[in-house]
Amino acid sequence: MKRDPDSGGEGRGSVVPTISQVAKVSGFSRATVSRAFSRPEMLTEETVRHVKEVADRLGYVPNQVARALSTGRHGNVALIVTDVANPFFPPLIRAAQLRADQAGLCVFLGNSDEDPAREELLVGRFIGQVEGLVLASSRLDEAHIRRYATRRPLVLINRDIEGITRVLIDTAPGVAAAIAHLAELGHRHIAYVSGPTTSWSNQQRRNAVRREAEKRGLKVIAVPARPPSYDTGRLAAVQIIASGVTAAIAFDDLVAQGLLAGLAALDVEVPKSFSVVGCDDVLGETTYPPLTTVSARCADAGDVAVGLLLSQMSGGMSGEIRHKLNSHLVIRASTGPAPVKRRSR
Repeated sequence: MKRDPDSGGEGRGSVVPTISQVAKVSGFSRATVSRAFSRPEMLTEETVRHVKEVADRLGYVPNQVARALSTGRHGNVALIVTDVANPFFPPLIRAAQLRADQAGLCVFLGNSDEDPAREELLVGRFIGQVEGLVLASSRLDEAHIRRYATRRPLVLINRDIEGITRVLIDTAPGVAAAIAHLAELGHRHIAYVSGPTTSWSNQQRRNAVRREAEKRGLKVIAVPARPPSYDTGRLAAVQIIASGVTAAIAFDDLVAQGLLAGLAALDVEVPKSFSVVGCDDVLGETTYPPLTTVSARCADAGDVAVGLLLSQMSGGMSGEIRHKLNSHLVIRASTGPAPVKRRSR
């Protein structure tokens, strides 16, 4: 039996099943069988299920390389994140993979380690093998991103560039609520433990802290934690305590967790003597004490971003789509009343 160029793998038996056989047994055309594997979103769930059941029974496995050569479709998309070890990203990655799996696509995952040069290298390696790109918290400059967007469908997460489809987690309302919460507890002097200067999320959170603090007459200082990590948060504790502030809002939960450890090493009790707020709500229940934090809906961001990418790949709308996800404050046990300063006699 002749080998079909769109077939791959070893069949069950001495011959390799072909797409034509699957079409004949399933009662559908070759084009429909091909779409069941490459563009399942164009067919009904019942059709896709029937075709794949027949294919499985016959032992047919699509040859992705052959399909890419004949159709230009690779069956892959790329997702590049800035720090795969940061707890913010695993829920986002998982949701993105699930959405891609449902569309019959594989996800190539890249980790840039907060380095724009490495991110550019990853995009260059992936772009010839994928049908679309999702860049999460990209550190690339705008010119590079715009150039890549002309070559492949592209969606940004937490990077706001006009004319490019993006998903933005709007943590400003949650951060403003955190400042209001601390003010209500009597805190008048607060630190913002900041993230990367090029991060869109950091800029939004820092501005929200400043606006709300100014509105309430609070004093705010900025203490850097770069790159944002457990260790930089822990090391920031000495500078924060020396500044005289009574509370801190961290760029993310990982930095907040490090800060809690640094404060414990200095024998500073939380929340009795100091209050800590995180951002992203990916560690809140696991810290000691449980962390008050801003919920950032990272899983929703991954799901929505891949959904928008699939729409572009299918010829749908692209460009000026700016999808915002709201946030809210989750109050736990790491915040309490500002410590009362005793007057000396």
